[in-house]
Amino acid sequence: MIVQEFLDTNITYLTGVGPKRAEHLNKEISVFNFRDFLYYFPYKYIDRTRFYKIEELDPDLPFVQIKGHIKGYYSEGHGKGKRLTADFQDETGTIKLIWFKGTKWITGNYTPGIEYIIFGKPSVFNGMVNIIHPEIEACGKASERLNSALQAQYSTTEKLKNNFITSKTINKLIGTLLKQIRGRLPETLPSYLVSQYKLIDLHDAIHRIHFPSNPEELEKARYRLKFDELFYIQLNLLRLRSNRNLKLKGFVFSTVGKFFNSFYHNNLPFTLTEAQKRVMKEIRKDLGSGRQMNRLLQGDVGSGKTLVALMSMLIAIDNGYQACIMAPTEILANQHYNTICRLLHGIDIKICLLTGSSKRTSRKSITESLLDKSLHILIGTHALIEENVRFSNLGLVIIDEQHRFGVEQRARLWQKNLHPPHILVMTATPIPRTLAMTLYGDLDVSVIDELPPGRVPVKTMHFTDPERNKVFGFIRNQIAEGRQIYFVYPLIKESETMDYKDLEDGWDTISRVFPSPKYCLSVVHGKMTPADKERSMKLFKEGHAHILVATTVIEVGVDIPNASVMVIESAERFGLSQLHQLRGRVGRGADQSYCILMSSEKLTREAAKRLEVLIKTSDGFEIAETDLQLRGPGDIEGTQQSGIPFDLKIASLGQDGQIIEYVRRIAENILTVDPLLDEPQNGLLKAELERLFSKKQSWSKIS
Repeated sequence: MIVQEFLDTNITYLTGVGPKRAEHLNKEISVFNFRDFLYYFPYKYIDRTRFYKIEELDPDLPFVQIKGHIKGYYSEGHGKGKRLTADFQDETGTIKLIWFKGTKWITGNYTPGIEYIIFGKPSVFNGMVNIIHPEIEACGKASERLNSALQAQYSTTEKLKNNFITSKTINKLIGTLLKQIRGRLPETLPSYLVSQYKLIDLHDAIHRIHFPSNPEELEKARYRLKFDELFYIQLNLLRLRSNRNLKLKGFVFSTVGKFFNSFYHNNLPFTLTEAQKRVMKEIRKDLGSGRQMNRLLQGDVGSGKTLVALMSMLIAIDNGYQACIMAPTEILANQHYNTICRLLHGIDIKICLLTGSSKRTSRKSITESLLDKSLHILIGTHALIEENVRFSNLGLVIIDEQHRFGVEQRARLWQKNLHPPHILVMTATPIPRTLAMTLYGDLDVSVIDELPPGRVPVKTMHFTDPERNKVFGFIRNQIAEGRQIYFVYPLIKESETMDYKDLEDGWDTISRVFPSPKYCLSVVHGKMTPADKERSMKLFKEGHAHILVATTVIEVGVDIPNASVMVIESAERFGLSQLHQLRGRVGRGADQSYCILMSSEKLTREAAKRLEVLIKTSDGFEIAETDLQLRGPGDIEGTQQSGIPFDLKIASLGQDGQIIEYVRRIAENILTVDPLLDEPQNGLLKAELERLFSKKQSWSKIS
């Protein structure tokens, strides 16, 4: 059996690597030791069993393999266009092979007249088929490769390629490493799991993922490695939740008293939906259980999460505790402050707002009233986690649009108390089930899955740039009816690299089409000072401005019932979830509202699919599922900074939902019987969890 120390060997010591190459592998693809290299998996495979004839080549073909002879070399072009060209021939014809760099090495290593195998992507230049920078291999050497009909292709970077570390080099180095292994790789799963779930051994899976002999073998290897990866993530999350429930006691909120009842009977603006009632029951049960609540509250835009959050805070206040809400932007913090002050009008509860713009005198007053317990609810931005903000008895922490905060920021808020407060994290970005199970698998999840009665669904339409005048005419009519309009742009200034509409150019156009004094325009973007942003927003909120020109800074927290049209410029630039969030800024009143998606005429297939889905449905969860499948979790807003304690090397949260659910059930069954993994048969599980997660900070208490 191979020892773990072998896998921890520095990659420098692999034959063919050395210090210089090791440095590049460290920096570019985070490969530091032998284990990292074995787990640097291919992203695709190319069938190297088929050889094409030159007469069959076509620029529409993917990578191809041909066999023949180099007739001779010659130079072509001048300056940056200078290139080495070789005529390559088989019995059916001739093509050109072209190199723009490394030319001396090519002519010194590949001799005309010898039979070579050429591998590359055919293209056409000046009417002739060519292959640029092909792979070349002597026919005799091809048989020396590890037996693999499907050749693995590895992601590389420009820097790696410039230092001659290509996909082929990586494949060769991994082959060298596999040949150095004496014995078998140590198992990561107990034998009872391997046999019960009919998995192939880890040793075989690692070999076959890099050098598969056939597609069936490759599929078994992929499944085993995905199972491993997703199983340990779920086991870790569920163990954290189990440990937290065993160890962390929470404040017991046993009373539903005068503040809650006064609000419920006198101030509640509308009857709660069945979904809100269900979620409140779940939260009340947590708050009275004696264990610390860690709950994720999901709800689509406008579903009434803020009302649920407020009622939860009132329970905390009824039990003698303070509560706080942390929001990611000043606009959203102000929105919460104004909404909650309005909802609690006439009830003797002190509420304060703390943001980066708060004056020193205001900060001093807040600090004093927090400590003397006269302040009940503090609403703010990152300012809440500053050192000098100290609570007397913080009982409930609510984090809104929590994916916008880094985990360390959230932890600092959690640490404001000696005793852990209850935690409620909220998001208006619907999270697909498989993503929620993985990002927030240690949290209890509540979902508000219905909108308050009386909401009219937003009509979503798609127009291209040539139809812009039609859109402007529609907007004039809406303004004439007393409505207000949003125009949202992906960029503030024009970009040299991206052909998207920008706010500055848009402002010029809109100012001409809707001239002063008949029309009043205001603008909001991220580079404005908070005071200027507030002035512009106030102009629009109070109905003095007909049109608000903005970037996505208005994506969350802007609630203006009279705004009935959302125009999203370069809509193809945005992800589905973000488009859905922006659409949620309208449709907040009783009138029919509209979301107009503007795009160029030329759309990629994926962009067209996104816009089509948005037009078809307003179900945030359906939209989020589609977004996950189209783009993957790393691109869905917020998941990069949401505290994922792992990098997925082979599994996909978008494509492997069934495996995630399957391994979660297996992990649950194991922990039900052996919550601390103390049984001898689970010793390997405990050790592997320690190896995988011990060096990573645990943020489960505040995720």
